[in-house]
Amino acid sequence: MAKKGNRQIFYLECSTCKNRNYVTSKNVINTKDKLALKKFCNICRQQTLHNEAKIK
Repeated sequence: MAKKGNRQIFYLECSTCKNRNYVTSKNVINTKDKLALKKFCNICRQQTLHNEAKIK
């Protein structure tokens, strides 16, 4: 079984309405910068840029 020591769980937050729609993870050793993906937002009803936000 694989270890999950290097992976960090975080939210993807919509850049227009600031709603946290998605939860994902990344390897913090390989990817040092913040993640930004174009995803569908249910509140805005369109594809918007979603930025990385920390889990509270």
